[in-house]
Amino acid sequence: MDDRELDHLGRVLTGILRHFPDRYHLTMDERGWVSLPQIVRAISQQHRAYHWLRVHHLVAIAETDAKGRYEVRDDRIRATYGHTLEVALDLPTENVPDQLYYPVTEEEAAIVLEVGLKPSDRRKVHLSKTAQDARNAGSVRRPNPVILEIDAKRARGDGVVI
Repeated sequence: MDDRELDHLGRVLTGILRHFPDRYHLTMDERGWVSLPQIVRAISQQHRAYHWLRVHHLVAIAETDAKGRYEVRDDRIRATYGHTLEVALDLPTENVPDQLYYPVTEEEAAIVLEVGLKPSDRRKVHLSKTAQDARNAGSVRRPNPVILEIDAKRARGDGVVI
């Protein structure tokens, strides 16, 4: 698989797992899991260029993804964040750092500081463990993101689930 195929396949996989499993006639459970054999079959059928696709290819994509976008368990896969669909991810809440980070524009920073951090077009707010990870995530949409430091320890103390 070359870099172009890897990028395109990653976009297809992320789209299915975060936004539109129904476009591929896939069933997602309440926790966001989709059968790996079924997703391979669906992608192969809708994108003939991927007639060669097998389960081990998607597992390799998930396991080597630097952004941690996927989780594989048994014969299932799911996205770990970024959903526009309602899913109950049941992700671990222990060992979360006391400080987390979030990228915004200068204009958004003023709004966030006034009204708080809210999900925009997603179901949840995705916070990064490091300022550099937040900068990398923010650079996808804006050239010079402002990185907000989030007091996760205080938020947990205030009852926010992180």
